[in-house]
Amino acid sequence: MTGPELLAAARAGTVIIAGAGVSGAGIAGILADAGATGLVIADDDLARGTALAGAHGARAVDVAGAIAMLGSAALVAASPGWRPDAPLFAAAAAAGVPVTGEVALARAADAAGVWGPPRTWLAVTGTNGKTTTTGMLAAMLGDRGAAVGNIGVALHDALTAKPRVGVLAAELSSFQLHRAPGLAPEAGALLNLAEDHIDWHGGFEAYAMAKAAALTGAVAVYGADDPKVRAVVDRLRAEGRLAPTAVGFTAGEPAPGQVGVADGRILDRAFADDPAGLPLAEVAGISPPGLPGVLDAVAAAALARAAGAAPAEIARGLAGFTVAAHRGQLVHRSRGGAVAWYDDSKATNPHAADAAMTGVPEFTWVGGGQLKGADIRPLLARHAGRMEAAVLLGADAPVIAAALAEARPGLPVTVIEDTDPRSAMSAAVRAAAAHATSRVLLAPAAASLDMFEGMAQRGELFAEAARALDGAAAPGEGESP
Repeated sequence: MTGPELLAAARAGTVIIAGAGVSGAGIAGILADAGATGLVIADDDLARGTALAGAHGARAVDVAGAIAMLGSAALVAASPGWRPDAPLFAAAAAAGVPVTGEVALARAADAAGVWGPPRTWLAVTGTNGKTTTTGMLAAMLGDRGAAVGNIGVALHDALTAKPRVGVLAAELSSFQLHRAPGLAPEAGALLNLAEDHIDWHGGFEAYAMAKAAALTGAVAVYGADDPKVRAVVDRLRAEGRLAPTAVGFTAGEPAPGQVGVADGRILDRAFADDPAGLPLAEVAGISPPGLPGVLDAVAAAALARAAGAAPAEIARGLAGFTVAAHRGQLVHRSRGGAVAWYDDSKATNPHAADAAMTGVPEFTWVGGGQLKGADIRPLLARHAGRMEAAVLLGADAPVIAAALAEARPGLPVTVIEDTDPRSAMSAAVRAAAAHATSRVLLAPAAASLDMFEGMAQRGELFAEAARALDGAAAPGEGESP
């Protein structure tokens, strides 16, 4: 459905909102502002659903009740945490009721002028680097832009915030984009692709093509160094769905139509008038340091240029940007400074862990969690040879241990069987300390929700346990492994 069709359906009939959590509340706010009056909150936690319904004059039902109402429903609006195969969505498909999501509704309502003149949408997606790239982009945009979406500011909150901003730097997940195939942002970036959330999407192709929605607007910014991303771009081009302006970004010297790196500077050969390119910012000093940080900065710069940012704004934004927590920070030094402890808890899949481990000399690895169907073996084939030891915890620790035994026979491997978050991480840190001679890297290569409230808690408990080894305070930030 197009944006106007979504709003027409929402205003004309009953809309069932799947989930009463943060996203459900955002959807309810968007729909209410857009003039929808027939809202139904579907959640088996009826107390939570009733609380949200009361704020919008809506009705609360459980999922079974929502399914029974589909015959009179015009639309189902899905929270991104709900899997595509959830019974409510299967029943909606059978009843011919369209299912949409928060991002599609927010985009449609914004385009219709619900909150004033439409904003410029700059979408950021990919397997890894989304939050860093979005934060960099927002810093480049300054007062005229805001970082929204998965980075922490809900879309409805951003769209109704004062003072108003004209540009949204939106970090969007595959879950969100799955329900927003017609997003068509003014510019969108697909940073990289690797196996992730395969259990949710049902396969890599579905995951990749959900992400591809970011590239179907006016300007597509894509990771030219990533063969999987290039394959998506080629497919979209063949299907006639690729944005009319496609700009590759690269860590190398850019070709015409690309943004890349030359002579230690980010160079724009896509939006600049001079065919030789326009220097945008120095690469030295980019946070986080290393190749992943540089690629994120180049992608952010390309999106900023698509939105009309000047080189001085891009350079100023990068100079003042500091990477968010749990993305490779040095959190402790033990044994009088001899052993450095690094928290890269955000490495929630093998692709992110590969970026964290690349270029790191010998290290003791702390990993494990939920692999979500991803294959850990290529990561271990690349990096197990530099591991002093491995300490594994979480649901898929036995799977990872077996893969390590094949990749590096004889490597000391400790599997923590404790499932209490605090005591398990303390045990993991003590085991790592027993083997480490220079550095310990928490780069789990797996999701955290089997044991922890999220990747942030996992990283915080790691840092806390490391500091407890000798009662030290946190070191200065900015160092990388």
